[in-house]
Amino acid sequence: MAKKRKLRANFRKNRSVRTRKKDLTRNYDENQESVADIETRQSVSGKGELSRKRTLVGAEIVEDASGTVLLPDVDKSVCRLGRVLKVQGLVSIVLQEDGVRRKCATRRLLKTLSTEQRHVVAAGDIVWIRPAGVDEGVIERVEPRYGVLCRTSRQRQHVIVTNVDQILIVASAAQPRLKPNLLDRYLVTAERAEIEPIICLNKVDLVEPADLQPLVGVYSQLGYRVLLVSAAAGWGIETLRSQLAGRETVLTGQSGVGKSSLLNAMETGLKLRVQTVSGDSEKGRHTTTTAELIPLAQGGFVVDTPGIRQFQLWDVIPEEVAGFFRELRPYVSHCRYPNCTHTHEEPCAVKDAVADGYVDVRRYESYLQIHAGDDV
Repeated sequence: MAKKRKLRANFRKNRSVRTRKKDLTRNYDENQESVADIETRQSVSGKGELSRKRTLVGAEIVEDASGTVLLPDVDKSVCRLGRVLKVQGLVSIVLQEDGVRRKCATRRLLKTLSTEQRHVVAAGDIVWIRPAGVDEGVIERVEPRYGVLCRTSRQRQHVIVTNVDQILIVASAAQPRLKPNLLDRYLVTAERAEIEPIICLNKVDLVEPADLQPLVGVYSQLGYRVLLVSAAAGWGIETLRSQLAGRETVLTGQSGVGKSSLLNAMETGLKLRVQTVSGDSEKGRHTTTTAELIPLAQGGFVVDTPGIRQFQLWDVIPEEVAGFFRELRPYVSHCRYPNCTHTHEEPCAVKDAVADGYVDVRRYESYLQIHAGDDV
């Protein structure tokens, strides 16, 4: 029998609590400058109670869409493959391949690994679970991801949803007001994650359609699909339903734009909870509290996500931003300086394209804001 591979893995610091000795004063030596305390001087890179490394047998490390992933060895004769429908605190709702739903805890090994992610399990994950009881289990391993939608939160990676092939960016024509820069941030994230984006403008019944044409024209010319819909009036719902059929889609956008209302209009009997927009601030109220996979009658899944008011890009450095703007790519290589930031340099092919009307001024201003690291 071949030997299983051994792997040294990094864990979070202070994963084990050090017990302080209670007899330090009794052993105090007046000839010493300090009290001997072996535990405080223990190396965290070697073996011992405070070590941040452990040897795992049969594990492997791979790179996926969310970064470096550790794949522990699991007994596939006992464990079952499933899909995480939603994560509620310490419990994940997992749908097995045979249709059984289980409330699963996460294996401590996974939770204590050293990672930049806020949570090791996210909605949409393909996982191996060890069944326990009638409807419970333990998540033993998270499979490599693709199509990851994430953002920066508290200096860490907040994975919103995984394993999707298209993102429906929902914005509202009014109540709350449209935020083009937030829309651009989602598009940059979609370009980086290689997820097909669709722009969905809801509540078009509240404005004159002609007022939206300049914005719609800019994105349509860049090759983005733009849908004009109204959940309240029922406009464009059939078109939206056909776009989501048989696909793995995540709905995202700021609070109050009507993501849950659109799903209720599309899927009969869904009855997701919705609220009105605040009349004073014209900001949406947080109604959806966690990302959740919802199976569609026409096939595929859709993920309803909590509304956000701020979207900070994850793992996108300023030098990369121009490459994620479709209209800027053709001009980047024609700048005089190879490290041109397209902000203040002269001459600059990107700035010349803006001045000549080949690049939309509003989109260029959005690029400048993202490049500078400013929040929405």
